[in-house]
Amino acid sequence: MSLIFILTMLIVIGALAFDFINGFHDTANAIATSVSTKALKPRHAILLAAVMNFIGAMTFTGVAKSISKDIVDPFTLHNGSVVILAAILSAITWNLITWYFGIPSSSSHAIIGSIAGAAIAAEGFASLNYSGFLKILEALIFSPILAFIVGYIVYSIFKVVFKNFNLTKTNRGFRYIQIGTAALQSYSHGTNDAQKSMGIITMALIANNYLPHNAEVPLWVQVSCAIAMGLGTSIGGWKIIKTVGGKIMKIRPINGVAADLTGAAIIFGATYIHLPVSTTHVISSGILGVGSAHRIKGVKWGTAQRMLITWVITLPISAMLAAVLFFLLNLIF
Repeated sequence: MSLIFILTMLIVIGALAFDFINGFHDTANAIATSVSTKALKPRHAILLAAVMNFIGAMTFTGVAKSISKDIVDPFTLHNGSVVILAAILSAITWNLITWYFGIPSSSSHAIIGSIAGAAIAAEGFASLNYSGFLKILEALIFSPILAFIVGYIVYSIFKVVFKNFNLTKTNRGFRYIQIGTAALQSYSHGTNDAQKSMGIITMALIANNYLPHNAEVPLWVQVSCAIAMGLGTSIGGWKIIKTVGGKIMKIRPINGVAADLTGAAIIFGATYIHLPVSTTHVISSGILGVGSAHRIKGVKWGTAQRMLITWVITLPISAMLAAVLFFLLNLIF
């Protein structure tokens, strides 16, 4: 077997492992509100999320194309396979560290920072596709801000519409609605997050001349990534569920529905224009927006601050980690 084939296989396995970890790392974001309000039992919520993530992953490929071409051009990398492998290992490492400590960090930030860091280590800053990279960074930065604003507006509307309704009956009704919004949010997660691994595998196949420059994402790549994310989702991420579902604010069903609708709307919008966003950032920011509209003192801003610090440091840390891994892997391959 040739070295290129071995590296390509390692990248495929690594990307599927990243998708699997992404599944249980980010599952919490999609179902945390429905679990915390007891709209769904944890096992039912995870099963629902797994199925909807799989369906979502099979629906779109636009984000995968952005990942495979907009950060770096695979054809310009002298040692592209090692760059991509280093990026995957870096993102997996950061995801596992933050999952272990129950911190809802961004898998999107981790993989995008890792690709950039490994590429810079290999070819310098000129290797970055600055127009595409900056476009992705803008989406990552502005999407949580937009989610906070939309969450605030959606819940403010809910407060006006349902202000004269019986609180107990209203929450009971919204608990049923939350089953649907949790499914919608899980579906939206699959349409965006699973495509990151699809993009990585496609990038490797293009870089190693297994696919032409303008190739579509192969069906086998789409199916395997969807399965990996679905299986990962089925495991669940209990530590992160506790953080997102209870340590930001006390969530009631009406709050949960507002947050779920906000998250799904922002993620769908990003998927539609082929931009990867952090579902972690979007969903958590949506909850913060809803909480601020409900009662600003009810938001646990200490938790929000810890999450914000993690969000800020993920890109540079994953980039540096990927650069170190590139140098180490370069000695081996």
